Amino acid sequence: MSRLLDPKVMMAIKSLSLSAKTTIDGFMNGINKSTLKGPGLEFSQYRSYQPGDDLRSLDWKMFARSDRYYIRESEIETNISVRLLIDASASMNHQDGDFTKMDYARYLAASLAYLGNLQGDAIGLYVFQSAGIFSMLAKQDFQHLARLFYQLEQIKPEGVFTRPIHYKELYAGVQKRELLIFITDLYETNNEIFTLLDTLNTLRHEVVVFHLMSGNEIDLDFKGYTSFEDLESKRTIQIDQEKTRKTYQQKLEQYLESTRMKLLDRRISYRMIRTDEPLDQALRDFLNQRNKLKV
Repeated sequence: MSRLLDPKVMMAIKSLSLSAKTTIDGFMNGINKSTLKGPGLEFSQYRSYQPGDDLRSLDWKMFARSDRYYIRESEIETNISVRLLIDASASMNHQDGDFTKMDYARYLAASLAYLGNLQGDAIGLYVFQSAGIFSMLAKQDFQHLARLFYQLEQIKPEGVFTRPIHYKELYAGVQKRELLIFITDLYETNNEIFTLLDTLNTLRHEVVVFHLMSGNEIDLDFKGYTSFEDLESKRTIQIDQEKTRKTYQQKLEQYLESTRMKLLDRRISYRMIRTDEPLDQALRDFLNQRNKLKV
């Protein structure tokens, strides 16, 4: 696995667009022989060039590596509308090492946007903030992609998650076929995120949830700290990490399984990602999971 796809290395690349391109180029090089097929953010198979094939379908990167002509084909039309939904509440400021959950969300979203745009999908962005929802309707061109990268860079997590009264904005600009990708830490105080997911389900589009968790909150390893503050409510508690770690991890495991089952009941695809996990592995697992669901 390429060291360039390590999140620490990727986030050291200051240009979000360059980082996304580097991630996806490396990712594509790793799955060129894949047979993943289907609509939106998935890869088709390759076959040898035959006389009479449309030259526009030639993959020149494959030619450069193999000195042979390959055609990239798909069983069905792949162009769809993809909406990236980003949780920008204060809990996304949670930090593990050099970067926060929002940093990881930013680079994951940028990589998915670049991949979708590369395949001809229209990409939209919706940021959930305390005061409401910032929205960019889905479009398919590189100027729009550049604006989307800029907006991702401007996100500053603060306050609590968006109130349900604002969810009606999600109905604006709805396309016939959409893939809704929600990147969040699933931190909620009054079931507001599951209210959002139920709202998304009424749109009758495919919904995918990327649940971000940092290594230190999964392992309860905060290097000796005993006082912890809730980033959204500002409440503090005292914890002896060594004494509570086993109980904490048991409850965390129960919570994660409960969350997975709740989303499965709603026919929502769920993927928990550690923020120290390489971006290409997160993408690979995501595409494999979608492929299995479509079999």
